[in-house]
Amino acid sequence: MTAELIAVGTELLLGDIVNTNAAFLSRELAKLGINVFTQTVVGDNKQRLHLAIDHAFGRGADVLIICGGLGPTEDDITKEALAEFWGIEMVFHEPTWKKVEIIFQNSGTRCPSNNRKQAMILEGSHVFNNPNGIAPGLCVTSSSKDYNGRFVILMPGPPNELIPMFQEEVEPFLRQKSDKILVSKVLKIVGIGESMVEDKIKSLIESQDNPTVAPYAKTGEVWLRITASAASELAAYEKITPVVKALYDILGNAIYGEDNDTLEGVVAGLLRQHGYTLACAESCTGGMLTSKLINHPGISDVLYEGVVTYSNEAKTNRLQVSESLLQQYGAVSPEVAEAMAEGVALQSYDNSDDTMVGLSTTGIAGPGGGTPEKPVGLVYLGLYIPGQGTCSKKLLLTGDRNKIRTRAVNAALDFLRLSLIDINQET
Repeated sequence: MTAELIAVGTELLLGDIVNTNAAFLSRELAKLGINVFTQTVVGDNKQRLHLAIDHAFGRGADVLIICGGLGPTEDDITKEALAEFWGIEMVFHEPTWKKVEIIFQNSGTRCPSNNRKQAMILEGSHVFNNPNGIAPGLCVTSSSKDYNGRFVILMPGPPNELIPMFQEEVEPFLRQKSDKILVSKVLKIVGIGESMVEDKIKSLIESQDNPTVAPYAKTGEVWLRITASAASELAAYEKITPVVKALYDILGNAIYGEDNDTLEGVVAGLLRQHGYTLACAESCTGGMLTSKLINHPGISDVLYEGVVTYSNEAKTNRLQVSESLLQQYGAVSPEVAEAMAEGVALQSYDNSDDTMVGLSTTGIAGPGGGTPEKPVGLVYLGLYIPGQGTCSKKLLLTGDRNKIRTRAVNAALDFLRLSLIDINQET
């Protein structure tokens, strides 16, 4: 089954409201095995909506989902436009009107006469209950030979009404009409760019059929979505499993997690596994590293502190980085990155503590401040692990100031992740 989505509302075209409904519906329809080929946004205009409906069915859509334009005002034209397009009469829906009356009685306010419009539905339509609003959803099937039983689903525009209506009413309705489902699994990769990932898995992509493998670039990460179509969820996962294994064989530890895993969550788990606590010293990232770690619920049991030591004086006073080291090598150097990491670890508790890991960032985020020897995007990461010593990593990052800082944060967490994995392998 194929679907198209139409969002109705001039406010969407003006950018006053973001069309989050399209993203939600596309994800949910994919789970049902319904392919979404086109998304359209139309203003509050009947003629343009007629054209959008005609074009959607002209492209072969089996089902058309139209969101918005079901309210009581003059510019809510969706039902009327579809009724005119298919030549269907509008009829009064008594249960909806009773709901309207009860809502206004309970609120103690007068019911404006234009609310009667929300109780008008297309004759013969299937009605979806709206638990969070007044306007019901509708499913209208064409009896015309030109449209061969294809149907349109009308849903309210506000997400707090559309989402529960879809989950409770529309999804079970559509599930009965589809003989297949789509199941996806996501592998999350860090430390390798999208082009390199695609090159490494080129043979899998070229031979794909069912399942399919699709890469998605994120800032500092690449995600691979493996999607299979089958009659059941179990059958779909049976198709996905060997492809996932092949991807792990190719990419190895570059895959840091799956589905809902986060990089910070994986790092937190490794710290717990080793009984380590983490302290961060940040310069160019300015607190973004610690902030990302704090995104993970429960991080308090492994994160001791994060300090922003932006100036040389702060590096000396807070982290005990020697002035001679700063003068000899400069703040952006592997030597200073290592001294920062060791300093934040040893200063966080005391010199006898043997569980405190130190992680540091220092670099040039731009747009100014770069030199031929130390260009914008040069970042050094420092890492101190008790019993393992201190090490550093050099990065040459591209992008604007925010992207460089974000990529440095992801690289720092990955640096720590891989180092902790190496300890596992050694033991």
